[in-house]
Amino acid sequence: MFDEFFFYYYYLDDKAPVTDTNIPSHLDQMLGILLQEEREREFGVTGPCMEYLLHHKILETLYTLGKADCPPGMRQQVLVFYTKLLGRIQQPLLPHINVHRPVQKLIRLCGEVLATPTENEEIQFLCIVCAKLKQNPYLVNFFLENKLKSLASKGTADVISEDTSKGQGQDSLSTDTGQSCQPEELSGATGLEHAELDDEPPHQLDDLSTSLDNLTVTSLPEATVIRPNQDYNLVNSLLNLTRSPDGRIAVKACEGLMLLVSLPEPAAARCLTQSTCLCELLTDRLASLYKALPQSVDPLDIETVEAINWGLDSYSHKEDASAFPGKRALISFLSWFDYCDQLIKEAQKTAAVALAKAVHERFFIGVMEPQLMQTSEMGILTSTALLHRIVRQVTSDVLLQEMVFFILGEQREPETLAEISRHPLRHRLIEHCDHISDEISIMTLRMFEHLLQKPNEHILYNLVLRNLQERNYTEYKPVCPEDKDVVENGLIAGAVDLEEDPLFTDISPDNTLSNQEWLSSSPPATPDHPKNDGKTEVHKIVNSFLCLVPDEAKSSYHVEGTGYDTYLRDAHRQFRDYCAICLRWEWPGSPKALEKCNLEATFFEGHFLKVLFDRMGRILDQPYDVNLQVTSVLSRLSLFPHPHIHEYLLDPYVNLASGCRSLFSVIVRVVGDLMVRIQRIQDFTPKLLLVRKRLLGLEPEGPIIDHITLLEGVIVLEEFCKELAAIAFVKYHASSTP
Repeated sequence: MFDEFFFYYYYLDDKAPVTDTNIPSHLDQMLGILLQEEREREFGVTGPCMEYLLHHKILETLYTLGKADCPPGMRQQVLVFYTKLLGRIQQPLLPHINVHRPVQKLIRLCGEVLATPTENEEIQFLCIVCAKLKQNPYLVNFFLENKLKSLASKGTADVISEDTSKGQGQDSLSTDTGQSCQPEELSGATGLEHAELDDEPPHQLDDLSTSLDNLTVTSLPEATVIRPNQDYNLVNSLLNLTRSPDGRIAVKACEGLMLLVSLPEPAAARCLTQSTCLCELLTDRLASLYKALPQSVDPLDIETVEAINWGLDSYSHKEDASAFPGKRALISFLSWFDYCDQLIKEAQKTAAVALAKAVHERFFIGVMEPQLMQTSEMGILTSTALLHRIVRQVTSDVLLQEMVFFILGEQREPETLAEISRHPLRHRLIEHCDHISDEISIMTLRMFEHLLQKPNEHILYNLVLRNLQERNYTEYKPVCPEDKDVVENGLIAGAVDLEEDPLFTDISPDNTLSNQEWLSSSPPATPDHPKNDGKTEVHKIVNSFLCLVPDEAKSSYHVEGTGYDTYLRDAHRQFRDYCAICLRWEWPGSPKALEKCNLEATFFEGHFLKVLFDRMGRILDQPYDVNLQVTSVLSRLSLFPHPHIHEYLLDPYVNLASGCRSLFSVIVRVVGDLMVRIQRIQDFTPKLLLVRKRLLGLEPEGPIIDHITLLEGVIVLEEFCKELAAIAFVKYHASSTP
């Protein structure tokens, strides 16, 4: 049968389309014979027909016919035959040199020219090869071609293929298709000579084949080194096809790349990142799509556009009731970022690191940083909204780490006031939390709030913890023998009872919890967890926060369902989530002993907390939305189960060193200012209650009320104190439960 096929070919009119011949049916018969032969034998036993195919290099001959596309349409038939053969034959074929060598050559032909009639067959063939490599990852080594070896083998008798003889003058540095990156090229080169960028049809922005016309590639400083002498043509062909005008082809090519990057073979991972243009494809397309976003896109639209999954971003402007200018471009950018994120998430470890670093250097620093550092308020707002969106979207730990280093830097030593601008972008973003534009402040605070929820230890350490490690915000007082135990009133030695403070003399019984109530709600004392374990009693802490706002400035007790207990459930759920995130960070269960702390060092709360405390100190003079965002970030910080954070943000009785401030002390100053200002406002309490009801939607909007900013600030302050009280109780309950 096989001899008959080739005898028939030599007497064939090479100008007649292959569909007018018996070649397709003969190929199907050949495949059928091979499949039947395999079914009739035990697994692993090679039959005579398969032996003939391998020994007589039938696949090599088919490749030659396919490359010449003679008769017309032959390439398509060859691709289909290869795909079916590899997909249906159960015994491993790729280890045979007379299989993987022609397969490798056929791979080079794929993606040579975009939008060809064989594009669908090409991607099907490439994907079946990828699937086979996924099943047996060691086989990938057959597809890593050594360029120097191919140079040394020129002119030998073993080189029999037509494309090799053609490449006598050029194969030393490239394949016969000219696809792969030349070793002397910079890493920014695409190496896709046969893809005519200027002649491509315009791509739709609603799929992964977004146009890369007129793309300017920026080389990295370290990219001037020569690439290793290896080719990974399977990757190069898939990279070509990711640029196909047909979105389905592009998505299949991306799926193939996803399979290849996940292969555990170190040599393949190294070749993938060092000898192909994969890093450039990811980053250059990100840059292209980012730059294609219109400057006028509304930041709110960036925030609220639906979640995007790569490959599923088909978008019809006519069918979208919530369309807005730039939505198609935004969806394309977010879709491609999601693909990069998922690719890095699935990639082999060293490949993932290399890909993430490329995104960091070529996209984050090269494209996003200049936008975030600009002075135009509209530009700042749009770029910060995009940063916020990708912070929310990223799921790969490796890419998240690079994003965190991009935003915050890698510094871990305590901050000093003189060096807060050491990492310019971090300094600029934190300054934007206190920007003259409330929109920029809110957007940047939201970005930091979501950043704090990411499972990366460096985020909290860089922003807050590195400045609290030595506990030099406290004033150390050696404990006298008679003060070792908690005194009768429940306070630790040296603490101040707020009930004796002039600010807290007007305490309503309705706003405190009796000892009996606390006995029923607090965890019982056990021999291993006694009630008086050296911590400030939790009911003292909770009451301290609940009593901070004076009665005449409270309005929640006039409205049903706004009590302190409403925060307990949310605090419990959020604290549980934060504990799950922080579990692998192995934080200590108790504060560092003061005797081991460097209390002589000057304390600086850090740039981030400084801006938040400054904002908190102006809560009575800031817009309602700004106050909500500031308190939201502070409550997020308070939820972290680190003993130093708990002490600094949630313990009113900590002995602060001279010149230091804590969250509680900042609120105390705000309350002191509030008590003075209340006296100047006529009908303060009725106005406060009306504002609360309007905010809750219980009262219709009416005439503007005097001092509206202050009244809204008082309401936020009261609610924030209740939230802090709930967090303190939940954290105490968790630490006291065996």
